[in-house]
Amino acid sequence: MLKPLEGFKSLETHHCVTGSMRHVYLYNDHDVSEDMLLGIGAGVGFNYWHFKGQLPFIGGRANIERPKGVGQVKTTGQRTGVEIEAHTTSSARKAKKAFLEIIGADQPVMIQCDMGFLPYFDFGGEFHFGWHIVVVCGYDPETEQVLIADRDAELHPVSMEDMEKARGSTYKPFPPQHKWYTFDFSQKRQPTADEVRRAIAEQAEMMLEPPISNFGVKGIRKAAKMIPRWPDSLDADMLCMTLFNTYIFINAEGGTGGGIFRYMFSRFLREAADITGDKRLNESAGEFKQIGDEWEKLGEWFLQASEAPDPDSLLGECVAPLNALAELEKAAWSRLHRAGS
Repeated sequence: MLKPLEGFKSLETHHCVTGSMRHVYLYNDHDVSEDMLLGIGAGVGFNYWHFKGQLPFIGGRANIERPKGVGQVKTTGQRTGVEIEAHTTSSARKAKKAFLEIIGADQPVMIQCDMGFLPYFDFGGEFHFGWHIVVVCGYDPETEQVLIADRDAELHPVSMEDMEKARGSTYKPFPPQHKWYTFDFSQKRQPTADEVRRAIAEQAEMMLEPPISNFGVKGIRKAAKMIPRWPDSLDADMLCMTLFNTYIFINAEGGTGGGIFRYMFSRFLREAADITGDKRLNESAGEFKQIGDEWEKLGEWFLQASEAPDPDSLLGECVAPLNALAELEKAAWSRLHRAGS
């Protein structure tokens, strides 16, 4: 019979990565808020990418996992006393074996997958995004079905075949490579005040002094410069899709918690104020809430532009709001950086 692990609580969450971590943490009696999981892992920032042959991408995450970087998931683990390891393989058989061992030990399994192969999503056409993180919290060997916890509170039954397709997707730019995570909670603890300050400083430094112009405040300005040029490399359908995707990656619907992660970061700062005793962080929390509101307004503009009969003619309208947001972000992150120094 397909049912969740005993004691597993399905939650409505904001972001697929931190929401999945929250599910696993809470199952292991480690109560850390999703906002704290994101902020303590230095997970908030800005990035703009447009790789050849792919759609432009605007995102509000930072400390992305990569070969030479620790990444938000491991950083969060280090600052909450949890040893977290990421595993990848080109072998579907090896990935399934590891999955069965973990779920067989009565632990939920956090995996990376391509949401385009998950049947409970309906995109109205073919869509692939391979950096989607979910938690598998149940398995029935008789029917070969699994139970998946995603960002909504509902648990989703999925066939093992569909899950393996999602894990083994080769669609770029984020093929999942059957990635899964393991957790050791034996030394679990709450983050310290020094760790909270360090996390804030890391995010501020990345926003104010990024290594390349695609990140941080410079990245926002670069987006303002590049968006009017999108028609040079995108046909009409691709442009509309890019505009809609940009709305999704700003809005809560796309897993940012709203305001391109600024609302989540605002709530993290309020928790940080209590942990550190620095009440200035409450002022910054209010500031980032307002910045999130401005991002939401811009997100709605991207949605409306995606539905316009001639979006090419509208692209210049987002330049001034983006540059204004760059100034707001620079001022807010600068105050945070001074507060932590």
